[in-house]
Amino acid sequence: MLTYEEFCLRADEVETRIAAACQAVGRPTKTVRLLPVTKTHPAEAAIYAARRGFGAVAENRVQEAAAKRPAAPAALQWELIGHLQSNKSRLAAETFDRIQSVDSEKLARHLDRAATESGRQLAILLQINAGRDPAKFGVELEDAPRLLDAASACPGLRVEGLMTIAPLGTTPTETAELAHRTFANLRELRDTLASRSGHSLLELSMGMSGDLELAIAAGSTCVRVGTALFGAR
Repeated sequence: MLTYEEFCLRADEVETRIAAACQAVGRPTKTVRLLPVTKTHPAEAAIYAARRGFGAVAENRVQEAAAKRPAAPAALQWELIGHLQSNKSRLAAETFDRIQSVDSEKLARHLDRAATESGRQLAILLQINAGRDPAKFGVELEDAPRLLDAASACPGLRVEGLMTIAPLGTTPTETAELAHRTFANLRELRDTLASRSGHSLLELSMGMSGDLELAIAAGSTCVRVGTALFGAR
C-alpha cells in the first residue's frame, strides 16, 4: 500500500492530466469529477481519498465495500461500478450511495424495492455496452430507451445518467480507436435519450486511468481511476 504522501502525488498528477484534457477541448476543469477506485485495495485507500478531499470512492464488489465502509469517514460516499447480481441488490442498496452498473429492468426493479422499503431514493446510472463488447456488461444501445423508461418509473430510483467501459484492443492504437468510438456512442445516446425522454441525464461516467483524456474530449463528467492513483493491484 502506498503512503499517503505518495497517493497525494499521484492524485496531483491525475488532476493535472484532467485539467490539461479539459483545456484542450475548452471545458472547465470543474465539469469533470475524479472518482477514486479503491477495489482490491485495503480500507486505507478510502481513508486516503477522504483525507485528500475526495467526496466519494468506487468499488466493484458489494461485500468488499460493505466490509471497508465502516472503517472510512462517515461522510465519504460509496459508488458501485462493478456488475451487480439481482440477488445482492438489497445489500447493495444498503451499502452504496449510488450504483453505476444498472444494466437490466430486473435489476432496476429489485433495487427499487430495496430502496423503497428502506425509505430512500437510490441514485443510479444505466450501464450501456456502448462499445458492443461481448466481454462487457451493460445493456445494448438499442435497448437503452426501454431500460430508461423502466428505471424512471421506479419511485425508489433516481436516474442520473449513463456509464460505460471501453473495450480493449490488441494494440494501443486499436484500444484508443475503440475507446473513442465507445465514448462517442455514449454521448450520442445520452443526447438522444435526453431529448426523447425529457430526462437531463447529466452524468456521463466514462474513462479510466488509460483513456481519461479521450473520455473527457467526448464529454465525460466522471472518470473512474484506480491504478493511476493507488498503483497496480
